[in-house]
Amino acid sequence: MRFEDWEPYYTEILDYFGFDRAVDEDARAVLAELLPRDDIDTLQTLISGKTTTICGNAPCLASELDRIEGVVIAADAAALVLHNAGILPDAIFTDLDGADDPFITMNERGTLIAIHAHGDNMPLLRRWVPRFPGHLIGTTQAAPLPHIHNFGGFTDGDRAAFAADALGAARLIFIGFDLSDTSVDPMKKGKLFWARRLLGMIGYDL
Repeated sequence: MRFEDWEPYYTEILDYFGFDRAVDEDARAVLAELLPRDDIDTLQTLISGKTTTICGNAPCLASELDRIEGVVIAADAAALVLHNAGILPDAIFTDLDGADDPFITMNERGTLIAIHAHGDNMPLLRRWVPRFPGHLIGTTQAAPLPHIHNFGGFTDGDRAAFAADALGAARLIFIGFDLSDTSVDPMKKGKLFWARRLLGMIGYDL
């Protein structure tokens, strides 16, 4: 998705949550400075033309692992559920708030990590990015830079779906998604609302 097409939705999201675009841009600059490489070609080769399973971190994930097909992309801490089940994800899309030491192990073993910068995760960027030895890309919800990408999407899960769609996945399968969960706090409820709306833009009604 071109940023010109994404920007109206981004502006609406900023207004909806009361987020500050300038702070998103500051985080983007921090990630750009910290990121040692841009392995976007590796991610595109991994995904293009293939069935891709996007794994969200809803409680139902553990019971749906038998539905995995093709390339496996985990949204943030969903990677830990996969790791504990003996499944190595091909990629993790994360803003690092669910990161733990197994992320480093998985990255060492070949899992590409797509690290997202936004207004309130700059300390996490500084803590985690230098620790990853393997394949990495950077993402932002603000305007992209040459090596910091914006495929569209807002939460880790729908951002992974937008990236897979943009990079030519043949088909997307979603597991571990519960966008109707009423037990979550108001912030999470808002994120689920936006995930449903945005996924609808690329043809998926969850």
